[in-house]
Amino acid sequence: MKRVLFKIEFLVRTSPKILYHFLTTPSCLVRWFCEDCDVSGIEFTFIWEGDEQKAILTEDFEEELLRFEWEDAPAPNEYLEFKISQAPITSETVLTITDFCEVKEVEDMKKLWTSQVKQLQQEMGC
Repeated sequence: MKRVLFKIEFLVRTSPKILYHFLTTPSCLVRWFCEDCDVSGIEFTFIWEGDEQKAILTEDFEEELLRFEWEDAPAPNEYLEFKISQAPITSETVLTITDFCEVKEVEDMKKLWTSQVKQLQQEMGC
């Protein structure tokens, strides 16, 4: 089945600095993204239900952009990206997530990311 790139945006009522911290720190990632996380340099190991997945942090622009490339990605050139920006008029923090999945899974993945970001916002107190 063909895999496609999709993007989803969220308004997050916190500063880019705090959001960046929650996207890069193992003690914060386990509060909303995964069950366990270990970081060694640019290698992140994420654990969900006993399943370990490794990702390399290939881009890191503090408070702006994070891009992870999965070690066992189903297709070449796939990545998970978190982009942090500010809305031009309101100056609210915007989190844009770029991910990949099969065509038939796009809506389910968007629902999953919506749920995950809702948990992230609760953990940040916003």
